[in-house]
Amino acid sequence: MAAMDVEDFIGQNRQLSDLVDTFRSFSESEKHWKSRREFLFRNINDYEDPHLDQLLARSMVWANHVFLGCRYDPVLLEKVSEMAEGIVVEDAPVFKTRDELIKQQQQKVDHPSLKMH
Repeated sequence: MAAMDVEDFIGQNRQLSDLVDTFRSFSESEKHWKSRREFLFRNINDYEDPHLDQLLARSMVWANHVFLGCRYDPVLLEKVSEMAEGIVVEDAPVFKTRDELIKQQQQKVDHPSLKMH
């Protein structure tokens, strides 16, 4: 769903939109919520009561991974990535793992000419 598609969907499904809007956390920025809301709209038809909690949990896993760099089980990340396929997050943060940081630091030690001044 493109951004305009989401807006069209909301306009045509006001009751569902109102329900989804109740799932916004007070700590979510507008950018964070907009993306997670799209995730919810894309997948809500696959998760009816009593399974709606699974969708909400998966939406938080996806958003926490994208916006906060949280790491989860690879199988779970693959699942939520499939669920989020096509969602465009502008200016998403880029995170490095501890191993990547150590490797980068080691390269600076091994090759002093690579150090930034």
